[in-house]
Amino acid sequence: MGIFTRSTVSRKPNESMRLIVTTFVGVVFGFLIGLSFPKLSLTKFNISSGILTTIDIKYTEYTNSVPSGSTPLQHPIDNNRSSANATSKKIWVPSNPRGAERLPPGIVKAESDLYLRRLWGKPNEDLTSPPKYLVTFTVGYNQRKNIDAAVKKFSGNFTILLFHYDGQTTEWDEFEWSKQAIHVSVRRQTKWWYAKRFLHPDIVAPYDYIFIWDEDLGVEHFNAEEYIKLVRKHGLEISQPGLEPNKGLTWQMTKRRGDREVHKETEEKPGWCNHPHVPPCAAFVEIMAPVFSRDAWRCVWHMIQNDLVHGWGLDFALRKCVEPAHEKIGVVDAQWIVHQSVPSLGNQGESQNGKAPWQGVRERCKKEWTIFQTRFSRAERSYYKAINSTSH
Repeated sequence: MGIFTRSTVSRKPNESMRLIVTTFVGVVFGFLIGLSFPKLSLTKFNISSGILTTIDIKYTEYTNSVPSGSTPLQHPIDNNRSSANATSKKIWVPSNPRGAERLPPGIVKAESDLYLRRLWGKPNEDLTSPPKYLVTFTVGYNQRKNIDAAVKKFSGNFTILLFHYDGQTTEWDEFEWSKQAIHVSVRRQTKWWYAKRFLHPDIVAPYDYIFIWDEDLGVEHFNAEEYIKLVRKHGLEISQPGLEPNKGLTWQMTKRRGDREVHKETEEKPGWCNHPHVPPCAAFVEIMAPVFSRDAWRCVWHMIQNDLVHGWGLDFALRKCVEPAHEKIGVVDAQWIVHQSVPSLGNQGESQNGKAPWQGVRERCKKEWTIFQTRFSRAERSYYKAINSTSH
C-alpha cells in the first residue's frame, strides 16, 4: 500500500505542469490564429488596390525608360483620391457635340480633314504646308487622260480626291500625282452620293473652297489659282467657270462672256424667270462644275437628300444657302471650261423594258427633280405654318 500511495502522489505535480503547458500552448496558438483572420480579410479586401499597384509599377518602369529630354506620359488615374471622390465629380458639357458631353472640352475634336499623314516622326511635322482647297472628280478609268489634264490645272494647294464609279483605282498609279491623291471606290454611284457620304462639312472644314466636278470637262483655258483669286475678288460663295458657248450649253446663265471677269445675272427665254434675281436668270450655277466656299457647302450638304443621287433640282435651290444670292452666286468668265458631254455615267445603268441604260438613268434624273421640288416646297410650307401658329 505504501508503495502505491507514494507513486500516486508523485504523479500529480507532473500532470498539473503538463496541463498548464498544454493550456498555455493552446492559448498562444488560438491567439495567433485569431491574428491571422483579419490579415486574410484585409488581403481579400485590397485585391483591386494590389492590381492598381502592379499597374503603377509597370507604368513607373515605362516612364523610367522614356529617353531623356522626352516628356513622360501623365498617369490617367489619380490614385490619391478615394473611390468615392473619383466618382462624385462627373463631366457633362452640353455645348460639346452630341454624344461627346461626357468629355472635357479640351480633348474634343469636332472637325477632321483629308490631309495625308506619315506613320513616323512627329505629328506636328507631318504637314509643311497644309492644302487650302479641295477638288473632287467622279471618274471612270476610260476618262483618265481627261482627268490627268484637269488635275494638272490644280496646284499643290489642292487636295485631290477621286471618286471611282467603275471600281478601278490602282490602275491610276500610272500618273505620279495619283499616288498622293485620295481614292474612294464604290461602283455605280454619282458624285452627289459620294459627296453626301464622304464630304461632311466637319470633314472638309479646313478647306476654303471645295470643287465638286464631273469628269468630262475641258480645262485648256482654266487655272485653279487664278480662279480662286477672282472668286475672292467678287465675293462669290457659290460659283462655276464659264462654259464654252458652242458646246454642251443648257442655260444662258452659265454661258461665258468674253468681255468681263465675272457675271451674276442674264436674260433667259420668255417666261423662264418670274424675277430677274432668281434662277435661272440669277443666283444660279449648274451642278456639273460647282465651287463652294466652306460656309456655303455646310448649308448645301444638309440640303442634299440621301436617296436623290443625281442632284437634279439642286442647282435651282442653291440660292437658299447664301444671302443675297444674286450677289454671291456667279459665273467666272475669265477662267472657262468646255463641257464635253461624255455620257459615261449614263452607261452605268441597266437596260429595262427594252430601253438603253442611259434612258433609265435619264428618267431617274427627271423623277428626282420632281421629288426634290415637292419636298422642298412642303418643307417650306410646314416651316412657315409652324411659325405662324406660334406667333399668334
